[in-house]
Amino acid sequence: MSGTPLLIKRYASRRLYNTETSDYVTLEDIAGFIREGREVQIVDLKSGDDLTRQYLLQIIAEHESRGENVLPLDVLTDLVRSYTSQANSVVPQFLAMSFDMLREGQSKVIEQISTPMTGMPGFEAMKAQQEAFVKAMTGGFGGGTWASQDSESEAADTDEEPEAELDAIRAQLAEMQAQLLKMGKSKK
Repeated sequence: MSGTPLLIKRYASRRLYNTETSDYVTLEDIAGFIREGREVQIVDLKSGDDLTRQYLLQIIAEHESRGENVLPLDVLTDLVRSYTSQANSVVPQFLAMSFDMLREGQSKVIEQISTPMTGMPGFEAMKAQQEAFVKAMTGGFGGGTWASQDSESEAADTDEEPEAELDAIRAQLAEMQAQLLKMGKSKK
């Protein structure tokens, strides 16, 4: 998010003007800016009044009226009640804290998704099984663990004796070819 909000000016004709791109925008454009992470400030050109809250509520109302229901009916009802009760001093702080917790939870989920396997129960056992399988399939060739090598150890392995490793692979291939030839000749 940028530090300075995107300034939108509302003209007397109610048209909205994006001061950054010098063109007119719609409510849907403003909603798009917000979804992209931009902070937006909408001001009346003539009076200088901040109209941001009014327009954000209008964007929400339009989405709700199109059937894109995000706010459950009981929440909307409680919001209306909060404007006429003593609770109105607590509701804004509660909503702000709730959305902060939601954002924090979302960022933790995204963090977990970016490294999904390491936090999974049984990951270490699965990794050990994978290593044992690879070792069994390669006959122990290579000496290291395939699944747990990080980029540093891979770089070190490729730098250390790459020719010797290739020679060993070539020898194994030649041995396998010789065995296949023997098997082919014995079947004839």
